[in-house]
Amino acid sequence: MSEPPLHLGFQEDAAVFTSRSQNARVWTEQWVDAHLFCPNCGAPKLTKYANNKPVADFACGRCREDYELKSQKMRFGSKVMDGAFGTMCARLAADDNPNLILMSYDNTRLSVSDLFFVPKHFFTRSIIQERKPLAPTARRAGWVGCNILIGEVPDAGKIYLVRDREQTPKAMVLEQWQATLFLRDQASAARGWLIEVMKCVDAIGRDRFTLEDIYDQEDRLKLLYPGNNNVRPKIRQQLQVLRDRGYLEFVGRGHYRLRHQT
Repeated sequence: MSEPPLHLGFQEDAAVFTSRSQNARVWTEQWVDAHLFCPNCGAPKLTKYANNKPVADFACGRCREDYELKSQKMRFGSKVMDGAFGTMCARLAADDNPNLILMSYDNTRLSVSDLFFVPKHFFTRSIIQERKPLAPTARRAGWVGCNILIGEVPDAGKIYLVRDREQTPKAMVLEQWQATLFLRDQASAARGWLIEVMKCVDAIGRDRFTLEDIYDQEDRLKLLYPGNNNVRPKIRQQLQVLRDRGYLEFVGRGHYRLRHQT
């Protein structure tokens, strides 16, 4: 039996403010609380934290994964504004670093337009951009915020549940999430290398590719890792890990196939 479609509309009677933007925050949080399942374990509901929770907005009562919700009227671009830079950097190494839920909504229809997840294992220091300190005349003078460079996340790290108001089947969302959980087993430096090679595969733009196709991006990797004088052996090592973890399939004679596709 096919799953019922998501109801994408907001509960308009949940509006409690005169400001439409403040109501949008209420509507989007209420929608997640009412309709969103856990992409990690498939539990049918996420639970909203109290408003004073410093790190996350929602949690799964079954697997204990935490989620932070960010919503806006337009589609998300290459970066997303976040909180304090120092706090974010500290969170990267912490067990309570949340996964991200990014929701775009239609302010006329009052409904979800796009929604995707970014699992926390794709968060590395390289995608956290430090912003300029606030001016001395600002209320929080000197405060330093950060941006999350979503454009630097591989395609596999952007798992869509809703795209252009079209729903992805729950089973596919769960499968895509599970396909990259192996990254959590990796130390920070090793995870960074794997993610960069995944981005190289994305840049090729084909399901099938060769080792030489990856070597064509050697210069970019050298810029990212200037202290590494053995980039090609490192590339081969990461491809082997991605093959062993089921992300890629080795076809033979230097040819590979991408097994997981978003």
